[in-house]
Amino acid sequence: MVTTNSEEPATTRRPALSWTSLYWASAACVAALILAPAWMLVGNPAVLRGHPLLPSLLVAAVVVGVVWGVLLWRGRQAFRSRSAVRAVGAWAGRVAVLALVAMLVWLNPFAYQAGAAAPGSTEAPVAESPTAITMTPEGAPATEGLIFYPGARVEARAYADILKPAVDAGFLVVILKTPLNLSLLDGNQARGVMADHPDIATWAVGGHSLGGVTASSFALGNPDVSGLLLYGSYPLDSLRDRAGLEVLSISGTRDGLSTPAKIEASRDLLPLDATFVVVQGGNHAYFGSYGPQPGDGDPQISREVAQEQISAASVAFLRQLGTP
Repeated sequence: MVTTNSEEPATTRRPALSWTSLYWASAACVAALILAPAWMLVGNPAVLRGHPLLPSLLVAAVVVGVVWGVLLWRGRQAFRSRSAVRAVGAWAGRVAVLALVAMLVWLNPFAYQAGAAAPGSTEAPVAESPTAITMTPEGAPATEGLIFYPGARVEARAYADILKPAVDAGFLVVILKTPLNLSLLDGNQARGVMADHPDIATWAVGGHSLGGVTASSFALGNPDVSGLLLYGSYPLDSLRDRAGLEVLSISGTRDGLSTPAKIEASRDLLPLDATFVVVQGGNHAYFGSYGPQPGDGDPQISREVAQEQISAASVAFLRQLGTP
């Protein structure tokens, strides 16, 4: 009597999930890890000009992609049998890698786009470090200063033009380079700037969009801050009872992100004597020099006209902070 074994030998058993499919999925992850960060590093100058955390992550992603690619190539002839559990885990890991790459691409910052110089603006000393741009007025040492948090994913340099008139008026202006261009990741970054400039007697903090949210939180928790300057922004927490804080909120009627309705609603969160300036026809991206922004409204005036109004209102606000 002849018996037949219906089970296949272990060496020829088909894997729970196709190794070929998993191999090509791995190759796609390798390509994404290398090409997307390399495209950001080479194609967007704002990446290397900004806070060092983002380029560090991009370089690390490229290195991981290269190492993974080498290992994948060396093991391309190997045939592996995987259990269903291991196969699901492997696929989940590759989906996670692609999600990470997508997040890195989303962090690609809006780069500075040079605009027209402010009327009467002069050259002033500018010192750039990995975490800040410091613009110092000429003449007598400044005793009043402004620390500015950029909007989400916007290069710090994009605010140099609109804040330059404040420097010409005698104010020290420090524009922060925030981690991953997201100010909420280091909300107390302004404190280090204040410590580095002990000669400044009166400090204001400000910010655009998400940067204004962070500046508001910083002003709430730091009573030595005298002024809060909001560009197309509003606080998350109430500042109504924050004693001694002067607030200026500048907004645009065509802002598609910090809409007029949102700015109006923020009145209940700000001190009763807060000042509101509205730029007729201005939109969200006009508060910096970085080009159009998805989701924004269509402007009805030129960027130059809008920024002249924003700069003038900002300088007037800063001047009155030091007035007894």
